Amino acid sequence: MPPSGAEPAGDLELLGLARDWLAAGDRVALVTVLHTWGSAPRPPGAWLIIRRDGAMAGSVSGGCVEQALSERYREGEFGGSIPTRIDFGVDRLEANRWGLPCGGRLALLVEVLDTEAPLAALIARIEAGELVARRVCLTTGEVSLHPGAGRSDFEAGTAAVTKVLGPSWQLLLVGDGQLARDLARMARLLDYRVTICDPREAFADPQPLAGVDYCRLMPDDAVRQLGTCPRTAIVTVSHDPKQDDLALGEALATPAFYIGALGSRASAAARRERLLALGLAPEQIARLDAPAGLPIGSKRPAEIALSILAGITAARNGLSGAG
Repeated sequence: MPPSGAEPAGDLELLGLARDWLAAGDRVALVTVLHTWGSAPRPPGAWLIIRRDGAMAGSVSGGCVEQALSERYREGEFGGSIPTRIDFGVDRLEANRWGLPCGGRLALLVEVLDTEAPLAALIARIEAGELVARRVCLTTGEVSLHPGAGRSDFEAGTAAVTKVLGPSWQLLLVGDGQLARDLARMARLLDYRVTICDPREAFADPQPLAGVDYCRLMPDDAVRQLGTCPRTAIVTVSHDPKQDDLALGEALATPAFYIGALGSRASAAARRERLLALGLAPEQIARLDAPAGLPIGSKRPAEIALSILAGITAARNGLSGAG
């Protein structure tokens, strides 16, 4: 298991490990980041699990907070069915004491789990491809599962805390080349599962990127195969209208959260006319972000990739005007 401060484990990996610990007869503390203020290494929704003997996996701060939590759990401080809220780093002195960046502060929720059955049920639904919202009632400690579609990734209210789990965020890039490779590298850093689709033999990458899937299907077939999940972003970067239009004609009928197309404003206007001629409705075409990305004056491939990924991130975070 990764030690505190190691690369944080994925949510499904942590759930599986916690289930195994519980099945072996251990009790497990599940710690969730509720809120952060100032500098904080881990975002709201991040998880840490602690076994009764102090073993840990995951991360809530990347620093000494994890060790302090482990010690407090071993000493029996946390227990009962009602989750416990803890604040760290309320002032500069405590920020230094607990290893937080200067001025940082975070609020945590600690749940003590004593049976593997609820986690096993959650894992089974995730592995079946469902998007699931795990809701924790803060007054009773009751945990319930709900459909995750249409919800924010993480919500921490006064009555409950809800975290959405399920299929990974995906990015489908139509068209290979330097821009696609730059965008794929950046997206991987943000935990996207990336697929580059290009059926053109001349564009086959002689040095495929590690951790990136490659697809030789026609673009519309690739969208049908990969783009049906609400956690999918689809971007055409092929510079070939025939390839791009095939993908976009299919993509705009999917629930993908972001659909973008590379090109100038003139090419975007011409593309919209072609899509109308193909029978797409104006409200479908209005979903298209073209030219793709946020305006940052980008010229080089890496800058364009950054612009597009910024637009995808804005759409994923629900900001208006993106996508």
